[in-house]
Amino acid sequence: MTTGITKVTKHISPNEQLIFERSQTGRIGYRLPALDVDESTLDIPAEFRRDDDLEGMPEVSEVDVIRHFIRMSTWNYSIDLGMYPLGSCTMKYNSRLNERVARIAGFANLHPLTGEQDAQGALQVIYELQQHLAEITGLPGISLQPAAGAHGEMTGIMIIRAFLDARDGAAASHRRTMLIPDSAHGTNPASAHLSGFSVKTIKSTAEGLTDLDHLRELCAHGEVAGLMLTNPNTLGLFERNIKQICEIVHEAGGLVYMDGANMNALVGVARPGDMGVDVIHLNLHKTFSTPHGGGGPGSGPCCCTKELEPFLPVPRIVKSNESTFRLDYDQPRSIGRVKAFFGNYGMMLRALAYTLTHGNDGLREATEAAVLNARYIAAGLVDDYDKPFAGAPMHEVVFTDKRQSRKGVHTLDIAKRLIDYGFHPMTIYFPLIVQGAMLIEPTESVGRQELDQFIDAMKSIASEAVEDPELVLNAPHDTRIGRLDEATAARKPVLRWKP
Repeated sequence: MTTGITKVTKHISPNEQLIFERSQTGRIGYRLPALDVDESTLDIPAEFRRDDDLEGMPEVSEVDVIRHFIRMSTWNYSIDLGMYPLGSCTMKYNSRLNERVARIAGFANLHPLTGEQDAQGALQVIYELQQHLAEITGLPGISLQPAAGAHGEMTGIMIIRAFLDARDGAAASHRRTMLIPDSAHGTNPASAHLSGFSVKTIKSTAEGLTDLDHLRELCAHGEVAGLMLTNPNTLGLFERNIKQICEIVHEAGGLVYMDGANMNALVGVARPGDMGVDVIHLNLHKTFSTPHGGGGPGSGPCCCTKELEPFLPVPRIVKSNESTFRLDYDQPRSIGRVKAFFGNYGMMLRALAYTLTHGNDGLREATEAAVLNARYIAAGLVDDYDKPFAGAPMHEVVFTDKRQSRKGVHTLDIAKRLIDYGFHPMTIYFPLIVQGAMLIEPTESVGRQELDQFIDAMKSIASEAVEDPELVLNAPHDTRIGRLDEATAARKPVLRWKP
């Protein structure tokens, strides 16, 4: 009779224990020096006291803590490790110089209640960034107060409503319909609804562009407040009839809001204000250098025409003479404050540093590179994946799983298999109007070598889908855990550890 042999586990285990499971009684990672003053007891009410400050806390050494978190950090995928081809998100690498500027002590430590006279440098930063963004968009009125893209979007729609109420008086109550293309971001109808508008959807043509005939039909009823349009749209296509679209809405008495989420395809090349757009939001955390996707603060400036400027949030930062900046609250038609203080200031510092270090030529070059990269991927994958729209894409390109689905391999499977090739998956199943959509945006951050690697990986997956579909259907294979039950994880998340 032989005894079973236990295989020695691999060190370092990819199945890192929780910090609570690493706990061993008596281990500590620090020792406080002995008190050199008389010990005193704070008068804390009994109901707020803990009998044991360490109850339930893991007992670990310093080396346990360091190795635990370093090991977990190796599981992360980050923009410093590789490309994020997430369409509609512009997850690009941003220069560390901009991060350093945001950490300059005089800016980073400035209290938001500091008086105007002691915050002149900070106010100048806001003012100068406003000037640059106004030039980039062709829209002179601007507020940096909104805290993120959807917040800036809603601010823009609130401005449109305030303008219509002021212009039309009581008759404005009949102008409460906002038109939104069927390919729009989901936040668009949400912002319209929260601002008191009902929504009607505009169909897209077979080319993936706004259907002008349907737009005219919807504008014929006299109840249209405006149009919310993304350009380039979420299919990655430039709305070549944009001036005509704006004219149709304006003739119907409405205004045009443009979702600026895709400005990475326009900066330095084309200005929304020149197209006839009335109001736009920008994403500093997409286009202008704030790191995107880290869960931290964003910034969604709102830019508008001179006619809409009086309705912007207060306070406005204005230049009263050659060298003095002040906060202007005297704006009686303003929609009011939309955020505490003046917005997320660190994002403004990053954006100004990004804009100044690039300059006019650099901003245009970044845009051209982003568009070139997307078209390079489009050309590289068109023989292996279904490309539903023939038009040349701008900064992002959409493919579908139409060819692979014949073998039972779908978009989710392709995205999971891409992880095994070392890439973060692209955006999947969006836009909703494209069945099996894969939306890819490489941004300007990626060089040709990495683009080729991505294309090769996607082509290899296309071959696997035909020759060995089970390999793709069971992916990923090289991660710590296999494919998750994502529906259960979302509906019944386990958020606390229990011994």
